[in-house]
Amino acid sequence: QVHLVESGGGLVQAGDSLTLSCAASGRTFSTWGIGWFRQAPGKEREFVGGIAWNDDSTYIVDSVQGRFAVSRDNAKNTAYLQMNSLKPEDTAVYYCAATSNLGPAVTTQSWYEYWGQGTQVTVSS
Repeated sequence: QVHLVESGGGLVQAGDSLTLSCAASGRTFSTWGIGWFRQAPGKEREFVGGIAWNDDSTYIVDSVQGRFAVSRDNAKNTAYLQMNSLKPEDTAVYYCAATSNLGPAVTTQSWYEYWGQGTQVTVSS
């Protein structure tokens, strides 16, 4: 089992920045790709971005390009989602997930073997 715990969510104002962390258990964190997803009220869960396990390549969806970035620190078994210039439409529960599939743009949710519990991000206007 890989246990993932998100943290760093909260209530912020539009234009603020927030960094989410995804802490993973185990010594083999570097062998798992990490995807970030979010689910806004009344909407389906959607892929936001990911970072590969094989070459640390990253991908961010067009809707948040230039504002969001993903990274990882394998020594700390932690992945990050840096969010800048937050907008009210970014309000959602944010999840991290681990996949054994290659590449940073694994968008199919069923390809992720493990999921965190999620952390709430609320952006007020």
